[in-house]
Amino acid sequence: MRSKELISFLFFILVLAGCKETEVAPARTIDLIPSEHLLLGNPSNATADPTNATNFLIQKPQYTFSYSRDRGTPNWVSWHVSQDWLGSAPRQDDFRADNTLPAGWYRVGPSAYSGSGFDRGHNVPSADRTKTEEDNSATFLMTNMIPQAPKNNQEAWANLEDYTRDLVGDGQEVYVIMGSYGVGGTGSNGRKQTIADGKVTVPAQIWKVLVVLPEGNDDLNRITSSTRVIAVNTPNNQTVRSDWGTYRTSIDEIESTTGYDLLSSLSQQLQVALEAKVDNGPTQ
Repeated sequence: MRSKELISFLFFILVLAGCKETEVAPARTIDLIPSEHLLLGNPSNATADPTNATNFLIQKPQYTFSYSRDRGTPNWVSWHVSQDWLGSAPRQDDFRADNTLPAGWYRVGPSAYSGSGFDRGHNVPSADRTKTEEDNSATFLMTNMIPQAPKNNQEAWANLEDYTRDLVGDGQEVYVIMGSYGVGGTGSNGRKQTIADGKVTVPAQIWKVLVVLPEGNDDLNRITSSTRVIAVNTPNNQTVRSDWGTYRTSIDEIESTTGYDLLSSLSQQLQVALEAKVDNGPTQ
């Protein structure tokens, strides 16, 4: 081998060796945040800016939400329910503070609701995230909770949550947005405006919107003016009826009260058509 060729060959070997030493492992898929939870839009234009303390955007692999430091609860939570999220993972029951909140913010702990007369009411239900134990555990972060009247939580709301999963079992997939607003609810120990020494606000109303689609792909583009949309708004008290269907309303009504834009990813024409509807479909 001639000297020039030998030098070129040695340089090539050195380059290969250097590339091997600096090889970077591919990113883990688990670190990626699915965009599916905000498919319908960001209802309050929440941002991940810590100075935005009443409308702080938090994205987790299992769901996305706007959090209010001042209320100690989420403003709204958005998530997707499909066969991809359901499995046989057991309920974890590991209620805990969310340590991902910005430094200096009060972090609601698992005992904050103790003796209050209100349940630690999930926004994203435990049973909507059963594919893995990690997914289920994520629903027990206290940033996913609101002070919910036991009768509301254990009857009307539980029935609506069961119905959502029944839809998925019947070949549908459901995009859900849930929120709460107002001040003051009535639990098993009477009416309260706040709990946890004033650090957690008790909401007056609890609402939910479901957009129901046949199982498939390209979901946003499959929403039409005939898509089933269910909007429910319930009082946070002990006299709420177990039949959630009696609390059906329109998205327009929820938007009027909250100031949110709940289906902002859709065309204006579709929003007008869908948001005025009051669902009259089956409830079980």
